Amino acid sequence: MTLEDFPRYPLMFGPSPVHHLPRLSAHLGGAQVWAKREDCNSGLAFGGNKTRKLEYIVPDALAEGADTLVSIGGVQSNHTRQVAAVAAKLGLKAVLVQEAWVDWPDSVNDRVGNIMLSRIMGAEVRLDPAGFDIGIRDSWQNALDDVRARGGKPYGIPAGASEHRLGGLGFANWAYEVQQQERELGIFFDTIVVCTVTGSTHAGMIAGFAGQDRPRRVIGIDASATLEKTRDQVARIARSTAELIDLGRDLRDDEITVLEGWAGDYYGIPVESTLDAIRLSGSLEGMIIDPVYEGKSMAGLIDLVRTGEIGSDSTVLYAHLGGQPAINAYSALFRA
Repeated sequence: MTLEDFPRYPLMFGPSPVHHLPRLSAHLGGAQVWAKREDCNSGLAFGGNKTRKLEYIVPDALAEGADTLVSIGGVQSNHTRQVAAVAAKLGLKAVLVQEAWVDWPDSVNDRVGNIMLSRIMGAEVRLDPAGFDIGIRDSWQNALDDVRARGGKPYGIPAGASEHRLGGLGFANWAYEVQQQERELGIFFDTIVVCTVTGSTHAGMIAGFAGQDRPRRVIGIDASATLEKTRDQVARIARSTAELIDLGRDLRDDEITVLEGWAGDYYGIPVESTLDAIRLSGSLEGMIIDPVYEGKSMAGLIDLVRTGEIGSDSTVLYAHLGGQPAINAYSALFRA
């Protein structure tokens, strides 16, 4: 099967917008930096990268006759917020397991931002004390069992939709969307920079771009602080997605790049470079990014441009994945 053969349920406005960041580019003094805005991709609860993935997962859930979407993430998960929005749009129930992935001392962490939006949209929210891990979780399996026990028909969507068989398709399609936008704009993005945690956003991009003629770098910036697990997961999902869309060749190891250096010691805990990147993006471009994902990938982009690892003749596309609602849970960081 090719990518076009997979059913897709439209949840977005259309292609997410691409725009130049001229003041940031000038400030960095090197490559020209553009952004592709998954935070503006949909009218469903502020959208985001998981909404794009869910376009390919929803047809499977509907085909199975599911009445409840069951998913999992941290307390401030962007993914579970988007699952809640899609369930509301489809007239389904949502059960969301919200684990304590981030040890962050904000007293309203479990009452603002993403989790508040999920509650507004009618999702059943289950707080769980378990810590961060990108693997399959017992708490999620228990939630699926509970829905079955009360007569429902659950459809499981793992964290970030990444371990789902179809989880990489949304961003394989993103890669072809970028190719079309390049034709329209008359430019070529030789370097893509994206945040990487559970892996299927980055992995889908790798698989999608691998089917195109012009070589480019797809750089994943690790924000998991569990680098080897994340790198292995990206490689596995990229290869399974490439096979799913009938790429016709094996992915090379040099096509899978996950860089460390900006995650800090723990997932979800911003470090100085994260906050500097958030303030720089906001003050120069009015573009709001978050402390968990985009702040770390932007910090990576800034350093890679400044050091010349991304050359001054490059045209870079920064993938904004739409994590801003979580910034409300980090309010103490921005009091001045």
